[in-house]
Amino acid sequence: MDGDKSGDVVDDDRDGCGDDGERVVRRDDAVRAAVEQGLLRPDAPIAGLLDVTGIRASAAALHRAFAAVAAPGTEILHAFAVKANPLVPVVRLLAGEGIGAEVASAGELALARAAGVPVARTVFDAPAKTEAELREALTLGVAVNADNPQELTRIDAIRHAVGPTGSPLGLRVNPQIGAGTIGATSTATATSKFGVGLRDEGAREWVVQAFAERPWLTRLHAHIGSQGIPLSLLARGVAETHALAEEINARVGRRQVDTLDIGGGLSVNLGSEKTEPTFAQYARLLAEAVPGLFDGRYGLVTEFGRSLLARHGTVVARVEYAKSSGGRRIAVTHAGVQVASRTVYVPQTWPVRIAAYDTKGRPKEGPPVVQDVAGPACFSGDLLAEGRALPPLEQGDFAAALDTGAYYFGTHYSYNSLARPGVYGFAPDGGGGVAFAVVREPQTVAEIVAESGGAHADALTTLFAPGSR
Repeated sequence: MDGDKSGDVVDDDRDGCGDDGERVVRRDDAVRAAVEQGLLRPDAPIAGLLDVTGIRASAAALHRAFAAVAAPGTEILHAFAVKANPLVPVVRLLAGEGIGAEVASAGELALARAAGVPVARTVFDAPAKTEAELREALTLGVAVNADNPQELTRIDAIRHAVGPTGSPLGLRVNPQIGAGTIGATSTATATSKFGVGLRDEGAREWVVQAFAERPWLTRLHAHIGSQGIPLSLLARGVAETHALAEEINARVGRRQVDTLDIGGGLSVNLGSEKTEPTFAQYARLLAEAVPGLFDGRYGLVTEFGRSLLARHGTVVARVEYAKSSGGRRIAVTHAGVQVASRTVYVPQTWPVRIAAYDTKGRPKEGPPVVQDVAGPACFSGDLLAEGRALPPLEQGDFAAALDTGAYYFGTHYSYNSLARPGVYGFAPDGGGGVAFAVVREPQTVAEIVAESGGAHADALTTLFAPGSR
């Protein structure tokens, strides 16, 4: 597990990227530079931009927040939830800042390995792990949290067949303490698909016995949810997990549970630039609510994703056409359901803020006008924003979807065979300008055809023998 890598940033109540206004300046500079340098142009009308300075500072803020409340020597592994932005350069950047990887599929495990994340700083949490995936993880020495009794039995069999493993092994439990404001991201409800429900009849006793029968089972894992979960509910879930660990250790008569994986779950304020809550606020609340959590007796694992990356990503799309219908202005852009499926399908729950830029990538000024910001997909509901007051977007301008660094770049939806946009990291170039690095190349039309079975064009027509039709 890694210790503190706080760097030189000292304000514990910020998100680690300096003043929120500084983040806006960096973003505005990057959009203008992306236009000037040709990353955004008529034949490349959409791009994702990642603020490397902000990402590094968020990682530093996370380290600093937990180190500030933990007893000296407390082992803490902050593992990035790879699903939030499953791009190898992003995972490697975070690894360089002392952040490990929490993976939830064989694909995410492969991405973490490609990024160079050490197995000792990797945690495998998938709810539907196959036997082959478990064997690979245990052979590598990756930490594994079993989701349910059947998976634990499967691990028993693998250990019996291959012998002891270097993998730290744990069990995921569900405190069943209720939901936040978004049901789909609440994982501690009574009927959640994740973990062992502790309030089910006989479940808590089964968990204690499972540990008593397996001296190698040394971790407890609980994740209460993510966006929409209040800090008080997160803290309550951690408190119940800590209390269960204390009960297990007392019942078995030894310090068997030595590590608590408390998940992630810190929400992002999607309504403004203000970063709240912060990692520091959450860590202080945990220290108050669960004093024994940071006294050095337990190692800790966290699994933050959205709160590390969301603020530092922007999807920028060219306005292809500006029109009106029924008295409503509509800016038709190249960013829609293919990059923002949650926002398009559930806009009340997953809104995005929109910033308007002119044809040269400069922040657009002018009296706000109510307008829709539409995407390119062929259905009427493909809207990034509806009835939004913005400076009027004209043909050739750019609309930027803000706070999209998590769950937008890596969850492409191939509606209408729309191409995955290029993703570029940016940072100051040392001379007053902006330097870019390719994170993911824009998808080509040829690649779309290949992914859509282009090499097997005759596969279905040749199923029938001559004369059989």
